[in-house]
Amino acid sequence: RSTPQLSFSVRWLKAHCGVVITASHNPPHDNGFKAYFEDGAQVVAPHDQGIVELVNAVPLTELGPYLDVSADRVVQLGRPADDAYLCAASEAAIDESVFEKTNLGVGFTSIHGVGAVASVPLLAHAGCHVHEVPEQCEFDARFPTVKSPNPENAEALSMAIKLADEKGLDVILGTDPDCDRMGCAVRGSDGQMHILTGNQIGSLLADYRIGKYKELGWIPAEGSDRVALIMTFVTTPLQEAIGRAHGIKVISTLTGFKWIAAKIRGYEEKLHEAMLAEGIGLDYDATPFESRAKLLQKHSTFYAFGSEESYGYLPNDYVRDKDGNAACLMFAEFCASVKVAGETVLDRLDALYRQHGYFTEGTINLYYEGATGADKIARILSTYRSNPPKAFGGVAVTEFKDFGVQDIKDADGELIPKQDLYVVSLANGYSFAARGSGTEPKMKFYVFANAPVEPGADLGEVKTAVAAELDRIKAAIEADAKVRAEG
Repeated sequence: RSTPQLSFSVRWLKAHCGVVITASHNPPHDNGFKAYFEDGAQVVAPHDQGIVELVNAVPLTELGPYLDVSADRVVQLGRPADDAYLCAASEAAIDESVFEKTNLGVGFTSIHGVGAVASVPLLAHAGCHVHEVPEQCEFDARFPTVKSPNPENAEALSMAIKLADEKGLDVILGTDPDCDRMGCAVRGSDGQMHILTGNQIGSLLADYRIGKYKELGWIPAEGSDRVALIMTFVTTPLQEAIGRAHGIKVISTLTGFKWIAAKIRGYEEKLHEAMLAEGIGLDYDATPFESRAKLLQKHSTFYAFGSEESYGYLPNDYVRDKDGNAACLMFAEFCASVKVAGETVLDRLDALYRQHGYFTEGTINLYYEGATGADKIARILSTYRSNPPKAFGGVAVTEFKDFGVQDIKDADGELIPKQDLYVVSLANGYSFAARGSGTEPKMKFYVFANAPVEPGADLGEVKTAVAAELDRIKAAIEADAKVRAEG
């Protein structure tokens, strides 16, 4: 089953922990171990370090007894667990009536993974006309039809796009093999399919869902500082602009959905404390979602939506990790609402740009293999700290944040855990984040560009100008990093 289903099931079973072993979105040889704690989220300090220390304490010569296990006590979860998760995941839809008002054609690929187990039933039950990519719907740990089963790569979605063109579908959705990530392409007014970035998907969903909550009266029309939109420091600043415009609190976390989940856990714990002070013991998971939202706004903070640039989205707190199944349902609802209005998804995206300014992003990945490569990455990180950059391409640095040294707090006033992450702001309004990858031998830079869009301005011209300046700034950042890598 999927990673989000594991996250949900830990809570549903009231288990102490859970584990997923998966290649996730990586090549088949690159399996990883994901550990989850009792709240259904991936472990953070101190439990992550505690697990590592216990594993390292066992010498290789003493591994034998740990590998000699019996399956006698293994219990395979059956239909009740699947149904419970599907029921929770279906809560991702806020306004299912839009599906009744239009025929939404959806192409879907699980890229040889487990996504179809839940995503397809969720979409079909909502009223979508779902067409699976037949060559990619079978489980196959070799991922034979793609170079990498990552839905953020155009190549991984190419079969689904071909299917969409053959059948005239409105949108294609693709999940990675363990179904915590979702990528998509939408049909534009030109009749062509257009792939969206994770930042664009997250921004569209954030604006749509916050607006819907206001329409329903679940959050105040003017917004509230007891309602939170959560993103990571490497996610587009467009989401921060959307949150501010809606009058809600915007929280930025370190990279990784476990940090978003940690904030959700804090909001839940604060609610429990408030209710116990009133002599009330609250069964959180059994409390209807609308009632939970009201209670959180009264005593704590209501988590309205969260996402990260790497194609991860979470609609609510039933699950405590990014959820590709729920993301498919969320985005399908959004697409249906857009189609009902006689617009396209790209029209809505441009409307966001006209309201908040044009935002776009670029990444730089510098690969350094082996021990020598590790030294180069370490030099880039250390020299950023010891000798912070002053300018790039003639554009001055206006602010330099070192998350490994400085005490930096989020919008709740909580201290961000220390990490070798740097966020650099430039005089032209651009910014970038720099960090070493946690899973690959590379140095990563996330570059954020933006420009205002004046009333009546040609948005196409703004996009072209920003793209040119972004490329220029990226080149300067990369050149500087390569010099630092060589010492």
